Amino acid sequence: MKYHKIILAGGNGQLGKALAGYYKDLAEHVIILSRKAAPTKGNINTLVWNSRTPGDWVKELEGADLLVNLCGKNVNCRYTKENREEIICSRVEPTRLLGKVVDGLINPPKLWINAASATIYRHAEDRPQDEETGEIGYGFSIDVCKQWEQAFFETETPHTRKVALRISIVLGHNEGALPRLINLVKAGMGGHQGDGQQYVSWVHEQDVVKCTEWLLQHPEINGVLNCTTPNPIKNTDLMKELRNACGVPFGLPAPAWLLEMGAALIGTETELILKSRWVLPKRLLDTGFQFQFAKVEHAIKDIISIRV
Repeated sequence: MKYHKIILAGGNGQLGKALAGYYKDLAEHVIILSRKAAPTKGNINTLVWNSRTPGDWVKELEGADLLVNLCGKNVNCRYTKENREEIICSRVEPTRLLGKVVDGLINPPKLWINAASATIYRHAEDRPQDEETGEIGYGFSIDVCKQWEQAFFETETPHTRKVALRISIVLGHNEGALPRLINLVKAGMGGHQGDGQQYVSWVHEQDVVKCTEWLLQHPEINGVLNCTTPNPIKNTDLMKELRNACGVPFGLPAPAWLLEMGAALIGTETELILKSRWVLPKRLLDTGFQFQFAKVEHAIKDIISIRV
């Protein structure tokens, strides 16, 4: 075994499952902190926590190689007052709790990776945004990102290295954005959304997973890091690649006004589709990280080929 213990807080979602599957053969123990109990699977154990108060789970963080915090309500919803509060609290409260816990441990985790979002950057169609020259945007989603990162960095953890991983849209096999887009394509509605010129920054879930181990192996890296492919793509080109992969020759486009109506009906926000996210992973590339899936057509084909 290469690692002793991997802790995944909020590890029942898309990325948590991918991380657990990856580290189960590389670590002696993989521990998921979840609000719901689950049976033990080999060396993967689930511990119940409420993400707001300490409990018996605290002692399991002692001696961990890696703590990954993935907690946060899905933003694919209408931004009502209630949902806005839950989106913020579900990110800030667990992060602050883990900060206090880590600060009080005798042998705290060597590395703490906190999920963050690449949507913190402004709408960008003029130039790409990276960690050094990127400009922070404005609006509710950006406010969430700022509060999330502030909660992460506000606690001093001298014996635990910290990385805020600004993750773009994650392409995965059974959850997230890609299955929904594939369903649109197969229903004949896989044309561009809006004017189609907005950039989509994306990353294959396996590259996110491999990025976490890369950070484990490179102790000189800390702070803010963009986790997104070096090859973002315009919405119109993304939908074309999806149609090609699915063997669908044509897709009806969805203008902005139609998206507004549809978003209201299905309970989401058009920002998730229309904002131009042109983000580059400068720091990762500078350290030599190589993406397994750097081109979207390869990522899509991989995901479709083994989708269950």
